[in-house]
Amino acid sequence: MLKIWGRISSINVRKAVWAAQEVGVPFERIDAGGTYGGTRSAEYLALNPNALVPAMADGEGAMALQLFESNVIVRYLCARYSPGVLYPAGLAQRFGAERWMDWQQTAMNPAGRDAFIQQIRTPAAQRDPGKVAASVAAMQPLLQMLDQQLAQGPYLQGAQFGMADIPLGCELHRWWGLPDQDGSRSRYPHVARWFAALQARPAAQGVLDLALS
Repeated sequence: MLKIWGRISSINVRKAVWAAQEVGVPFERIDAGGTYGGTRSAEYLALNPNALVPAMADGEGAMALQLFESNVIVRYLCARYSPGVLYPAGLAQRFGAERWMDWQQTAMNPAGRDAFIQQIRTPAAQRDPGKVAASVAAMQPLLQMLDQQLAQGPYLQGAQFGMADIPLGCELHRWWGLPDQDGSRSRYPHVARWFAALQARPAAQGVLDLALS
């Protein structure tokens, strides 16, 4: 049995859950992190010494493969359970997908984080409009880059949905869930079209249809 630890309100847990649903492997998700706690226990630290979510174990006992880092979990699930489909067989296509997955973590996620934290997880009286404005400004060139990529095909890897769409889709779910103060929904038509297609995927249910919290 595949197990995923982490609260579904976490963008990184949502990536792992969506990937597991896409590949069709049965799994159990165990709430951890945030108000659930549990990430500082010795048992959990053996799974993820960073004390963050998600963590994953595939298999039982000493033979179980244990992983942390959300995009690594997505890669693993696609490579093991959907080789040549969600996980590209060719090196050029594979590393094209890897590039966008790393970009999500290193560029887009940091850019959009403050707007999310301020508008969703910070009490209204304590919000800093300057942080929101800076986050919105940082996202604009990244959304433009994403829109240009998606102008070339329906998905990040081209004609076929693949592993790169999962972390970027979760990132857009978080951004699209905020007030549309930057006009993103109309300014980036290829992003909007792509995200609508992701939302319609059966495996994205329970992930891209969730309200932010």
